[in-house]
Amino acid sequence: MVIVLKSNISKQEVYNLVADIEISGLSAHISEGLGITTIGLVGDTTKIDRKKWQANPLVEKVMIVQEPFKRANRRFQAEDTVINVGDIKIGGNALTFIAGPCSVESEEQIVGIAREVKRLGATALRGGAFKPRTSPYTFQGLELEGLKLLKIAKEETGLPIVTEIMSTDMIDTFINDGVDIIQVGARNMQNFDLLKQLGKINTPILLKRGLAATIEEWIMSAEYI
Repeated sequence: MVIVLKSNISKQEVYNLVADIEISGLSAHISEGLGITTIGLVGDTTKIDRKKWQANPLVEKVMIVQEPFKRANRRFQAEDTVINVGDIKIGGNALTFIAGPCSVESEEQIVGIAREVKRLGATALRGGAFKPRTSPYTFQGLELEGLKLLKIAKEETGLPIVTEIMSTDMIDTFINDGVDIIQVGARNMQNFDLLKQLGKINTPILLKRGLAATIEEWIMSAEYI
C-alpha cells in the first residue's frame, strides 16, 4: 500500500503519520520527490483501514500495490536513487564504469590494472579478494591479503573499490578496510542471512543476479537489503 500525501505538509506531520502506521506493526518508507511525498507501507496491510486513511485531511490518495516487491517499486519511490561513492555518483543520469580483474593476485597486478582502467575512463575498481569456486581445489583468492592490496590500489589511484563478500562475519572487516561498495555474488543472491545483515549498514551494496534466477527473485533479494 502507498499513501500519497498532499503538498505543502510539514515534516513533523509526515513523522506523525509514520508513527501512527508503525503502531499497527508495519514499517513505513518515506519517499520525497518533486512536489510529492509518499509513504510506502511494508507488512500486513490488512491491519490498515484504507477508508480511514483516505479520509485523513493530509492524504491525497491511497493506492494498493499488487507487486510482491515494495521498496524496489516505482510506486513507493518515483525518483531515481542516486548513491554517492566518494566523488562519483551512481544512478540517475550518471554513467558509471566499474572495471578490474576477477581475482586480486599481487600488488603489481592490481595496482597496474587500477592505473590502466582509470586511464581508460573507469570510475571504480573491482577485484575479488574472496573467490567462491565450484572446485574446492582451485584458487580461492588472497582473502585478507587481497583486501590490503585493493586498499593500496585505491590509495595509488583514488578509485573507489568494489569487492565480493562471502559471509556475515566479514562485514566489519570490509567496512574497516575501506571497501566502498560491497558486492554480493550470484551464488549468494539468496543468502538471506547475509542480505539482512548488509541491509543494516550504510555501505552501498552491488547485488548480482543469481544463476537461473528470475527478475522477480532478484528484486525480492534486493528487498532484504
